[in-house]
Amino acid sequence: MRRKIVAGNWKMNLLPNEAEQLFNSLVSNKNWPTDVEIVVFPPAIYLSRFVDYKDSKIQLGVQNFFPKENGAYTGELSIAQIKACGAKYALVGHSERRAIFGEHNEFLKEKVDAAMEHSVTPVFCCGEPLVIRESNREKEFVKSQLEEGIFHLSAEQIEKIIIAYEPVWAIGTGKTASVDQAEDMHKSIREWIADRYNSEIADNISILYGGSCSPENAQVLFACPNVDGGLIGGASLKADSFTKIIESI
Repeated sequence: MRRKIVAGNWKMNLLPNEAEQLFNSLVSNKNWPTDVEIVVFPPAIYLSRFVDYKDSKIQLGVQNFFPKENGAYTGELSIAQIKACGAKYALVGHSERRAIFGEHNEFLKEKVDAAMEHSVTPVFCCGEPLVIRESNREKEFVKSQLEEGIFHLSAEQIEKIIIAYEPVWAIGTGKTASVDQAEDMHKSIREWIADRYNSEIADNISILYGGSCSPENAQVLFACPNVDGGLIGGASLKADSFTKIIESI
């Protein structure tokens, strides 16, 4: 049975005191839905501040890492270092990493493998930019990202993956994919997994929506049969809005 998951990606936001205040506000909530998995992806430098909240329902993830085990990679963090600081999840393939930092599918495949080797759950992001959507090539584009990024995994490994569909044209723009657009892509992703592996595996993998999800649209998006939660950006930076989204699932 696939999990319901709401994850907050803080990106490059919040100073230390702001980050701690936000996290404290979240962990002080004792009334989270019991059937929802909550993950926060703070800037990596804050992980050690939050890892000692032992009784918290909130799990920690990392926004980025380098796939090599160690070595002369100035400025980078390995997945082993990140795990030692408390991260149990790792974003891989976020549209900003692809577009701004040039992370291509082959490199993302390496990152997926590194995370899996250290038992850190990859949240694999996929999604199309506006030019692809407008040319009606979004299905082949997203399918290619999956084939080149995660479809090399074994059946046992792929079941541990979380997928986040993020229509790039709806991130940080205030635009949101319609309910039909979101459900259609999520359904297609599940069908491609079933074709590559089997329907049981496809039914067990959580697929999150990651395109400008807000307290106003979360409930209708989460009601889609193939949408299992959200990867939340801007709305995760405020405790009240993030809480409302979690309560919408």
